[in-house]
Amino acid sequence: MDSVIVGAAPMAGLTDRVTRALCCRMGANYACTEMISAVGWMHAKDDNPVYHRLLSLAPEETNTAVQLFGKDPAVLKEAAARATDMRRFTSIDINMGCPARKVTSTGEGSALLKRPDIAVRVMEAVKAGTALPVTVKMRLGYDDNSRNALELTKAAEAIGLRWVCVHGRTREQMFSGQADRAAVAEIKRQVGIPVLFNGDIFSAEDALSALADTGCDGILIGRGAMGNPWLFREIADAMRGEEIRRPGNAERLKLIGEHIDRMVVFKGERLAMLQMRTHIGHYIRGLPGAAEIRRRLNAIPTTQGQKELLRTVLTKETQ
Repeated sequence: MDSVIVGAAPMAGLTDRVTRALCCRMGANYACTEMISAVGWMHAKDDNPVYHRLLSLAPEETNTAVQLFGKDPAVLKEAAARATDMRRFTSIDINMGCPARKVTSTGEGSALLKRPDIAVRVMEAVKAGTALPVTVKMRLGYDDNSRNALELTKAAEAIGLRWVCVHGRTREQMFSGQADRAAVAEIKRQVGIPVLFNGDIFSAEDALSALADTGCDGILIGRGAMGNPWLFREIADAMRGEEIRRPGNAERLKLIGEHIDRMVVFKGERLAMLQMRTHIGHYIRGLPGAAEIRRRLNAIPTTQGQKELLRTVLTKETQ
């Protein structure tokens, strides 16, 4: 790859086009849609609003992949071809890392790690269905008894995928403990395909040390960027050896207000209000009295009320 990828990892229910747009503005040079069910999309009506939202991009997005999940190679090949025909995505990512029970219970997401034969067929099918670069995001394995990320990374390399991103945990671990940098570093040492690291990057210092410890070609940031899109700017500053620009409360308030307004335009007042409760919870993480602020926030029925509460809280914090 020509440059180090510092991208926004896909997170279901969180990384919609508004969130991705803010991350890209702050310096993310890659983003990925929320995961999209290949079989659900292929059987949905053309005017289905859910898939319309999932597949839409913001003007700020210039390097965004569509992430597909499923277990049927034929359906995934069809979905890859349809996504390619939309001419809006720069690559197609295969989800082999989602640990959610509702996904793994059907044999999809990280459950594919239990069936490497099917996982390989899925990669082959998606690659055959598109002329776009194909990538895959996975975990170290399903559990400690089946750590097969190296095996699948070698398969991805043989198939001709662009890169592999490895979250440094098994599915069984979910998000407990610490992401295993040493395990990902060992994978990176044994393959020629670019490898990206994912897991526990919450600061610019985390990003630089993760790259140094693993030797990876880039990083994808999920939870660490939620409520903190400025993290991408901070990482860029650190990589250039410059003073890190951290946001003050005035900048925070302005960006959160924009996040709310754009969500209303994108999803309507009611859905925006409900989903912004989660986003704002991330934005205020670490503030004194954050738990009480979240309690008050959950009782507010409008986005205008959310903005007023935040204005009060963040203005108070600067005094």
